[in-house]
Amino acid sequence: MDALPDMTGKGLQSAQDQAQAAGFYNLHSHDALGRGRMQALDQNWKVCGQTPAEGQHPADVKIDFASVKLEEDCPGTDQGASRPETANTMPDFTGKSGKVARQALDASTSLRVTDASPAGRMVLMESNWQVCTQEPTAGTKLDGQPVTLTAVKFDETC
Repeated sequence: MDALPDMTGKGLQSAQDQAQAAGFYNLHSHDALGRGRMQALDQNWKVCGQTPAEGQHPADVKIDFASVKLEEDCPGTDQGASRPETANTMPDFTGKSGKVARQALDASTSLRVTDASPAGRMVLMESNWQVCTQEPTAGTKLDGQPVTLTAVKFDETC
């Protein structure tokens, strides 16, 4: 058993380095805002929470850091702790990122995400866009039909 420190508030790279120095190497991280973003450049992210919490743990335990970008505030509750299961009933994606919606749907689903604003912008980074409307509606049985979402950037209102 090794002592895992509390990494909350530290930069993600620093938290990973300190965890390794304490003997932990099974390190993971996720987007605490639930937008499905990758932590590609760890120095640009900070730790909001961790699983497991600080304390004595076996060295091979999986450490998962809930993270947000440096300029963002940590959410009150971790929105991205687990990936959604593939849906056979249409979930309610309102307010979720386009990327989270894509991950929740079967890989064979035809999915179109378009700009809900009158600007007609291309939706390139789906993790930066929040869903405003969806077709089919939440609760509809999914049986191979195409899915259409409209979305705006997260700093915009639907």
